[in-house]
Amino acid sequence: MLPRAILQVPTPSEVDARRNLIARSARALGVATAHDLRDYSRIGPTDARLPIDQLVEEGTLVPVRVRGWLHQAYLHKDARLGRTRAGAALVSPFDPLVWHRPRTERLFGFRYRLEIYTPAHKREHGYDVLPLLLDGALVARVDLKADRKAGALIVQRAHVERQAPSCTVERLADALGSLAAWLGLSRLAVTPAAALAGLSPSAAIPAGPPTIGPPPPKVADRSW
Repeated sequence: MLPRAILQVPTPSEVDARRNLIARSARALGVATAHDLRDYSRIGPTDARLPIDQLVEEGTLVPVRVRGWLHQAYLHKDARLGRTRAGAALVSPFDPLVWHRPRTERLFGFRYRLEIYTPAHKREHGYDVLPLLLDGALVARVDLKADRKAGALIVQRAHVERQAPSCTVERLADALGSLAAWLGLSRLAVTPAAALAGLSPSAAIPAGPPTIGPPPPKVADRSW
């Protein structure tokens, strides 16, 4: 149920509603292209043109140029430089950080595609691929599968980006161990195709309770 205060607010016109949505998109994104702003709220290009122009005219959006970007960008008037965040985390394919693939590639130099519907022999990185966010950069990706009958989180494929720091595999192993524990799985299983220096069927996970070993002979399901 919606609060009475919300129900009593007058219904905005379509243009006003879109302008409010795009303003919220800009506030969340900081700096963005028109495509970024539209995609955040799933607004079509024709419907977004007038609201963006209005937000520029009123000063909410400031047109800017970003080095390396081919298209016009807009800076929200209240945008502030973001804080540096240290840490490692595996990112869901549906996380806002990677949802809009063109923006992800512009910001991080990280080309990411959802290959669930791609035939297996044409996949570049795998089926359920999760990027690794490390200290503010996307530096690796892993194709994962949860085998709950075997109690194992299976690393089917792993890839480290060219510019990744030397500690990437170690931090990836930590993140995988944490994910396995969060899923209630007792061990990690690394296939030969996913073996990296520091992440192999015989390696040990330095943090977290799961143990690591070869994959089980049969995998029953893909559920998380």
